Amino acid sequence: MSETAKRRRAGRRSTDFRSRWSEQPKSNLISDVAGTIPSEDGSGRPKALKRLSAMWSSFRKGKRDRVKEQDPPEPLGPTGEDKSTRQRRFVSGQYFFEYLVVVSLKKNKDGNSYEPQITYQFPKRDGMAKFQKEEEERTLKAITLFCFPEGIKWAPLTEYHSETFSFVLTEIDGSRRNGYCRRLLPGGKGARPPEAYCIISSLACFGLFSEIFDEVEKRRQISMAMIYPFMQKLREAPFPAPGNTVEIKSFIPESGTEIIRLTRPLDSWLEHVNFEVLFSCLTDDEVLLVFAAAVLERRIIFIADELGTLSQVIHAVAALLYPFTWQHTFISIVPEILIDVVMAPTPYLLGVQKHLLDLVTDQSDLLIVDLSENKKETFIVSIGDEHSILPPKLLSEIREALGQRKKASSTEDLNRVVSEAFLLFFVKTVGHYMSYVKCSHTGEQRVFEKRSFYKAIESKTTRHFVKKFIQTQMFDLFIQEVEQQQTGPQQGIFHKKIVEYQEKKKKEKSKKH
Repeated sequence: MSETAKRRRAGRRSTDFRSRWSEQPKSNLISDVAGTIPSEDGSGRPKALKRLSAMWSSFRKGKRDRVKEQDPPEPLGPTGEDKSTRQRRFVSGQYFFEYLVVVSLKKNKDGNSYEPQITYQFPKRDGMAKFQKEEEERTLKAITLFCFPEGIKWAPLTEYHSETFSFVLTEIDGSRRNGYCRRLLPGGKGARPPEAYCIISSLACFGLFSEIFDEVEKRRQISMAMIYPFMQKLREAPFPAPGNTVEIKSFIPESGTEIIRLTRPLDSWLEHVNFEVLFSCLTDDEVLLVFAAAVLERRIIFIADELGTLSQVIHAVAALLYPFTWQHTFISIVPEILIDVVMAPTPYLLGVQKHLLDLVTDQSDLLIVDLSENKKETFIVSIGDEHSILPPKLLSEIREALGQRKKASSTEDLNRVVSEAFLLFFVKTVGHYMSYVKCSHTGEQRVFEKRSFYKAIESKTTRHFVKKFIQTQMFDLFIQEVEQQQTGPQQGIFHKKIVEYQEKKKKEKSKKH
């Protein structure tokens, strides 16, 4: 890439709340909040203007570089090598996590409210410069907000079903870290508030970290002291490449040494997503209406009681947009202290707990989707035109493709069926884009011929949709990156599906003649 292109790309960077899937999707990162905490006014509620200026930098236009994982190394040598050598060879070169924190609810002086505080961090972060410590403190404070987004009002409990959810922090320098959280009731007698275990990692693999939390919770029931040897072993283990397994030995009293096997899904670009949760909350037609609103970058709020439901559904909706990426505010679980973000005039995907519903329903020109089991209606607020956004013929084809998921035998199969249904929609609407990315007169830069691109579409309804879609930031970023790429064979799942579709059309055309 030329220096001019590098400067152009760098100028698009912005520390906002954005999802990112690379053209060759290896890691799915969705940014929730920058590591800064708003100030409060006399009422104890953050000042909206200060909060918006301090935290929601995504309201400024900008683009972000994409980060791609290194491809896993190819197998070398004969197949007769020992298992440990083979396991070391099939790793991604990354490690599971940066650190684990335990967030506990500490009673405030008034005796009626609680404040989330980090009571343990593993490993300790020593030898940091002053500015690094300050940044780390802001990040840790943000973590406590997302582990307990309900705020300070908690009643001690005697029973509590543990729940797992995720969020992603975007730091001031633009780097991204995933937060995986398991909330559970600590050991003891009598009523007590829950505590949260939160793993911070640069990796996005919700299913794998859920398995890790199962091991953490099992050890927590024995003793706090049992958790940290396991986490140390995990921290020393390399993160497996797609489809491969890493083994961790862990000693448990009375049980002896256990071997824990953690296998990474083969479809690594979907490993942070579970479409099953999305379709358990919404019907196929309701999912399509949400997708239609998201693809035109509208403001969407999801409502639910369970944190896990909110985080998994909002991640799934963002995944439906692949190979395009959500370019605006994205917060899977909005902490109560930051609820005023719903007033932002720019596009967003937000997850809000149902007890805060009254604070968001006074907004118009958006879509509010209730995911609750006891809901009276799914769409509490809507613009009303969501059913007419997608071309009718392609809409029917997505419905038909989604029907195949009933035959899926596993979560991975279901994820693949759903993702391909929506991926094929983009193949059929904008898959001809490469034919309209051409060298400029100077020959130094490739340029996308937008007008010729959408005029080439035969279907009037598809052309009408595409004309709107190409005005979105997600399409703009996608094309800008294509313009900057070196000429040569296109890579990735999207291009593979485009080639398959074009070959199929050629065969059908030749049969007619």
